[in-house]
Amino acid sequence: MFDFSLDKPHEECGVFGIYAPNQEVARLTYYGLYALQHRGQESAGIAVSDGRAIEVHKGMGLVSEVFSNHIIKNLHGKMAIGHVRYSTTGSSLLANAQPLVVHYQKGMMALAHNGNLTNATELREELGLNGAVFQTTTDSEVIINLITRYRRESLEDALVKTMMDLRGAYAVVILAEDKLFGLRDPHGVRPLCIGKKGERYCLASESCALDTVGAEFVRDLEPGEIVVIDENGLHSRPGLRKNRSSSCAFEYIYFARPDSTIDQINVSESRLKMGIELAHECPIDADLVIAVPDSGTASALGYATTLGLPFGEGLIKNRYVGRTFIQPTQEMREVGVRLKLNANASVLKDKRIVMIDDSIVRGTTSSKLVAMVRKAGAKEVHFLISSPPVAYPCYYGIDTAEREKLIANRLDMEGIRKFVGADSLHYISEEGLLRALGTENVCLACFNGSYPIPVSDLNRGKNSCG
Repeated sequence: MFDFSLDKPHEECGVFGIYAPNQEVARLTYYGLYALQHRGQESAGIAVSDGRAIEVHKGMGLVSEVFSNHIIKNLHGKMAIGHVRYSTTGSSLLANAQPLVVHYQKGMMALAHNGNLTNATELREELGLNGAVFQTTTDSEVIINLITRYRRESLEDALVKTMMDLRGAYAVVILAEDKLFGLRDPHGVRPLCIGKKGERYCLASESCALDTVGAEFVRDLEPGEIVVIDENGLHSRPGLRKNRSSSCAFEYIYFARPDSTIDQINVSESRLKMGIELAHECPIDADLVIAVPDSGTASALGYATTLGLPFGEGLIKNRYVGRTFIQPTQEMREVGVRLKLNANASVLKDKRIVMIDDSIVRGTTSSKLVAMVRKAGAKEVHFLISSPPVAYPCYYGIDTAEREKLIANRLDMEGIRKFVGADSLHYISEEGLLRALGTENVCLACFNGSYPIPVSDLNRGKNSCG
């Protein structure tokens, strides 16, 4: 059975944290995770603290599957953190669900992490030689072991020393010692922002989660920053020296919700501008512009508006197909395609179509979509992509295919066009993408192989989210 989700990169995780005595922190965290559900659908968890002890509930599945009203009502505390996780192949285990909770010399600590460490293998080996015991396969447990290794220090000092040991991309929220902490890696690859609800503060992977819980967006954490939230409010201290910011370009292209703003860039507006750039780079005389829903929609609107072309719903998405459904037999695999997306023949018939999608990874999805549009009666199908060709794997917390499976690594532009079956094919240029984003401070490694953070040979081929 063909599954569209297998032919897209996957964001690894979403994190949320709140310090709000006398409020239902577990329920607010539940709502925050609901808003971040698109960032991970394999597991979900919430840890709450009353300042002395930490309770945690987590499980496999969507937020709505893991938590009931009864469970939420029985999670009491004045602060909480939560996590949604997308696991890589082979690591879909309850043991890896977060937040992780540990007892150590100074009490209890809970941690939730989004990202990927590029030196996790070396750190795990070093910690193991010094007596550390691991119960999961996640990078997050490496971070916890490093923090506890510096147990003689204050927790804030221990976090600074831990950040000195870490390489890679991470956004982390921690409950401990009557405080809530947030950390962001020195390159700012993975997002983390601050919100304020009344006199209390919260942290989230995306600003859309702040909106959901009724919090006012304050700002993004700076790369390399540590924030501390306690009864005295929010305090900031430098963790590591800020490097050149390299936030993930795919947050804007595909991962983040359109209503989120990351590092002062609104996701929906940036996607609209990508479509405008595509229109300048590749104007096509067509009858109709359509999008591959949903992440291609804003770009398609930008393209159509710029060229004065009509926009239509040529592909209809079934919004009731979740992570799992009864798998069609091999003989009925085309049913599996149409379960998630179907062509609207009345809109497409006898028309020259421009179809816009956010990316091509392996190419299998794209070829089936082009064939579907042609079968619905389109005379021409011109395929435009609002990202440059994905030719390199990501080591910073995105689950992409191995390099040899990336179609842009195997074929040239004409070869890709023939493979997907389009009349023409155009990817946005790197320059056009940067113009759309309005900044050069983004990571483009999956497009050009220029990795801002070194990756050791031991960690190549490994991509395990926290």
